[in-house]
Amino acid sequence: MAVTGVTMEVGDDGVAVIYISNPPLNVLNPAIIAGLKEKFGEAASRRDVKAIVLTGKGGRFSGGYDISAFQRVPQRGGASDSPNASFDLVVNTIEDCKKPVVAAVEGLALGGGLELAMGCHARIASPKTKLGLPELTLGVIPGLGGTQRLPRLVGVSKAVEMMLSSEPITSEEGKLLGLIDDIASSEELLRSSRLWALGIAERRKPWVRSLHRTDKIGSLPEALGLIRAAREQAKRTSPNMPQHFACLDAVEEGILHGGYKGLLKEAAVSKELVKSSVSKALSHLFFSQRAAAKVPNITDAGLKPRHIRKVAIIGGGIMGSGIATALILSNISVFLKEIDSEYLLKAMKTIEANIHGLVTGGKVTQDNARKALSMLKGVSDYTEFKEVDLVIEAVIEDVPLKQNIFSELEKVCSSCCILATNTSTIDLNVVGEKTKSQDRIIGAHFFSPAHIMPLLEIVRTEKTSPQVILDLLTLGKIIKKVPIVVGNCAGFAVNRTFFPYMEGAQLLVHLGVDLFRIDRVIRNFGFPLGPFRLMDLGGYRLGKQAGKEYENAFPDRIFRCPLGELLLKYGRNGKRNGKGFYMYEKGSRPKPDPSVLPIIEESRQLMNIMPGGKPISVTDEEIIEMLFFPAINEACRVMDEGVVARASDLDVASVLGMSFPSYRGGIMFWADTVGSNHIYVCLKRWSEMYGNFFKPSRLLEERAMKGMPLSGAATSSLKSNSKL
Repeated sequence: MAVTGVTMEVGDDGVAVIYISNPPLNVLNPAIIAGLKEKFGEAASRRDVKAIVLTGKGGRFSGGYDISAFQRVPQRGGASDSPNASFDLVVNTIEDCKKPVVAAVEGLALGGGLELAMGCHARIASPKTKLGLPELTLGVIPGLGGTQRLPRLVGVSKAVEMMLSSEPITSEEGKLLGLIDDIASSEELLRSSRLWALGIAERRKPWVRSLHRTDKIGSLPEALGLIRAAREQAKRTSPNMPQHFACLDAVEEGILHGGYKGLLKEAAVSKELVKSSVSKALSHLFFSQRAAAKVPNITDAGLKPRHIRKVAIIGGGIMGSGIATALILSNISVFLKEIDSEYLLKAMKTIEANIHGLVTGGKVTQDNARKALSMLKGVSDYTEFKEVDLVIEAVIEDVPLKQNIFSELEKVCSSCCILATNTSTIDLNVVGEKTKSQDRIIGAHFFSPAHIMPLLEIVRTEKTSPQVILDLLTLGKIIKKVPIVVGNCAGFAVNRTFFPYMEGAQLLVHLGVDLFRIDRVIRNFGFPLGPFRLMDLGGYRLGKQAGKEYENAFPDRIFRCPLGELLLKYGRNGKRNGKGFYMYEKGSRPKPDPSVLPIIEESRQLMNIMPGGKPISVTDEEIIEMLFFPAINEACRVMDEGVVARASDLDVASVLGMSFPSYRGGIMFWADTVGSNHIYVCLKRWSEMYGNFFKPSRLLEERAMKGMPLSGAATSSLKSNSKL
């Protein structure tokens, strides 16, 4: 077992090699930082040491500062555990060291790891090493000098781009930018770094303190102009993310007043951000995503995943073509089946357009695009299915059609082939009712557009084999999705949790609230689209089909209204035909369509639920509560029935699947900031005013009465027929 800590070896050449060892990613923490100070102090004082090389054990330089420190700081109310308390290591101990220091960077140098490397006097990296500052994804900014040194090494424009996007670059790009001085193979990395360090000591190589450099900053007006433009963009794209503006403030301070003043600014704002609500929320999501990968009795059962190399997809519509795109981009062969050549050609063109869009956006290279498309084959029958490892059914939400497809698949596929459905609402036991191989049936619910949205909801039945679940979990990670395993029921975890949100929006409209105001309020809350724009996007026929499933499964708490039927009757089907609640014209943004208002008024008159026949008066905050509290209520039922393993799975799913604002931490995390008692009292009052749609669930009432958080473990209240 690898030893955790900092060690040093001094060679005959007079170079001291200092190793960071904290497997698996060599993350930094107070003990590691203390060890680095000690070893650097020893190397600096030893007469037999001419130069120093800093590196990491196990093929990785350092993955950055221990993220758990960001969670401990708010709990303790101080910042002693935060990376900001240790920034002087880079300045006083490394950068101002009287002996040259070279970073030998292998595998990755992220966050504080890259900041350590930038404090050295040169950086030698192995090929394909990942370099980046992803701190903003956690609600904080680089705290070991990254806001000051990165602009001085790669220029203001690229530095700002790297920090605000949190996207890493490779060592090859780093060398072109000036972040990396040279590239050496893993086998030669230490030797090359030692020679470079000796070259600096002997004045054959430049001794560069990056904090003192100004040549890459450019003229003051140009640099300030770049920061101003970045601020404007952040206002448009990340208005609720204070870390973006704080990062730019720190960069600007360093440009205006010098690197040391910039470091002081960086330290000050870092200490504030690490205690912020946004940092708490984003850190929670980070750890929740890691927890979701651990599925009890699956990932800990000692099973080995089987390789899925060939996949068949039935149905080439929006979902099927998106799923196919995601698979071929990860070098998985796909056979795409459609009912005839016309539909097949249309599906193939959709996939090509998906790939082309990714190339245009710089996400995929031309070579990788060509390779991906070579992995795709269109078919019109089941001949090729006998050799596939997985079939994903992605046809319309029609129960008899799906049942017939699964019966056919059982006949034509091998006995070890996984049989998956992409249904978003239908109970899997119904889909597989006519199938004998119940242990191979599983839900693979992608979210649209499937090649872009990161969530994969894996739905297990009581009979699904653990091996099949593990295989699909592994595939999800291969195709760069975040898989979450949930139990089987109508709507599963995500759509079931959010169907009351969509119905709540329609209820409010029938109580007299303006639909365009509702959409505006929800966008201001942090969603990219309001509920009515979302309805337009999916089309009303799809909503009608899903509504039937929920009505059959949960008849006691459904809000039934004729609005969808009326819209279809008057020739509207949302974005699909360009007419919905909004107008859709090519080349322009969707605009509210006032001609839909008479249809809404007709639906209101048919429902006749406005108190005293007059529209209710609600604040923006009440709109948010009347939409999201019913969703939280349903989430409590999902937890109570054991559909999810933990509340934090719903947080991850709500952010990645439904675009719940990440800076609020997910639906259950946000619910706990509101408080279970307030949610319960509101729902209780509304249920007395408007009916069972708002009736509080058993678990919500229990938690509210006891003053407990909704996100706490629900094991004591799980029923014996838990879905998981």
